[in-house]
Amino acid sequence: MCSFPISKSMSVKNYDLISIGTGSAMSVVSRALKEKPDLSVAVIENEAPGGICLTRGCIPSKMLIYPAEVVENILKAKQFGIDTEIKDIDFTHIMNRMREHTRGESKKIERNLKKTHALDFYQETAEFVEDYTLKVGNKTIKGEKIVLGCGSRPFIPSIENLESVDYLTSKSILDLKELPKKVTIIGGGYIAAEYGYFLALMGAKVTIIGKNSRFVPSGEREVSEVLEKKLTRFMDIYTGYEVVKVEEKKGKKRVIAKSVTDDHQNKKLSGKTENILLAAGRRSNSDLLKPENSGIELNDKGWIKVDKTLETSKDHIWALGDATGKYMFKHVANHEAEVVYHNAFGEGVREVDHHAIPYAIYTNPQVASVGLKEREAALDHDILVGHYPFERTAKGSAMGIKDCFVKVIIEQGSYKILGAHIVGPHASVLIQEVVNLMYTGDGTAVPIYRGMHIHPSLSEVVERAFMNVHVHDHVHDHEH
Repeated sequence: MCSFPISKSMSVKNYDLISIGTGSAMSVVSRALKEKPDLSVAVIENEAPGGICLTRGCIPSKMLIYPAEVVENILKAKQFGIDTEIKDIDFTHIMNRMREHTRGESKKIERNLKKTHALDFYQETAEFVEDYTLKVGNKTIKGEKIVLGCGSRPFIPSIENLESVDYLTSKSILDLKELPKKVTIIGGGYIAAEYGYFLALMGAKVTIIGKNSRFVPSGEREVSEVLEKKLTRFMDIYTGYEVVKVEEKKGKKRVIAKSVTDDHQNKKLSGKTENILLAAGRRSNSDLLKPENSGIELNDKGWIKVDKTLETSKDHIWALGDATGKYMFKHVANHEAEVVYHNAFGEGVREVDHHAIPYAIYTNPQVASVGLKEREAALDHDILVGHYPFERTAKGSAMGIKDCFVKVIIEQGSYKILGAHIVGPHASVLIQEVVNLMYTGDGTAVPIYRGMHIHPSLSEVVERAFMNVHVHDHVHDHEH
């Protein structure tokens, strides 16, 4: 039942295509307008145009993290006999550079949307009121085909007294004007890792508190262990603790956490801080969109359900990117946009391919992964596992790299690549060699064995990991 029944006298504007969101969903719109210029199209956005990646995700965070990398490289220069000194870090300049770029790009997209006569641009929060029908501000519109690229937003955990304490999220941190002296980050995933690294290298005292028993739990265990070890040079990291209460008195904040592990039952953490950053995951925007009013099914966490063609439970309505709650990466959303366009306007039906989804964490060292972890792969395959350290390559030795490695997992007999995990410099680049093969032909590692790798280069560490595979022996199988 819709929450805003439409009266017979109410004017409804009809469109061939409605896109909710101006991130990857715009790829569908742009291609549709190019190939089918007679379409009537509506685009709806309730945030700054450009999508999460540009305005409050990938792009701004990486523009902040790169200066942190520069700082760390300067700090490491002495090990190579180079005497350097950092006299000052202009935090305001770093933040302004990021904001000028992202806001400038967003404004450019906004101008283009407003001046494009082939579409109507609505800067409002959309809400389904009937089948294929949306209330947008004081207007009602209806679409024959609808693309839901409505994104997500930071999840706010249930913590006693949180509503009365000022805190930051991955969105509001981008508005910082001054560097906080002390920051406590609630959450132990990749967002916590990246922003913790940035703030610490800028000069803040950072404490990360994660509920999971290990840091960055989505990654391969050995990778997470190395990352935690490396980052604790700059910050304090506590895992297996749940923040249960926050306080603020006279501008001073306190965070109180209790242990959730059997090893430290009833143990508590309590510490003062200047700022709190929530990095406890993402939540669906379906409570704003109300897709159920158009018969669109949601899962128990409010994410939009889709089939393998990315179509929802309602014909001719598709969802992509964060809206489904599955793989919250820009490159996944871009791939899904191609599938949605084909299924909306092409011939035949195309299914989405999620078999090899890569991701990277832009700390130093970087982390990059694709495919299955060792334990997952061993459940359904007879596997070979290869492991090779950066420091045993000529380039890795020249760079003074310690503790970092490449781990690969392949299927016995077929040599099909099942997964790869890297912790080390330029991991986000090195993983691409593996990703491309996983999408090529039969997805085996054979081209790596036959191809030449430049010597000396970091890419040799990937080659040697594949050259040193052995039978899976459960040595690294520590997942619980």
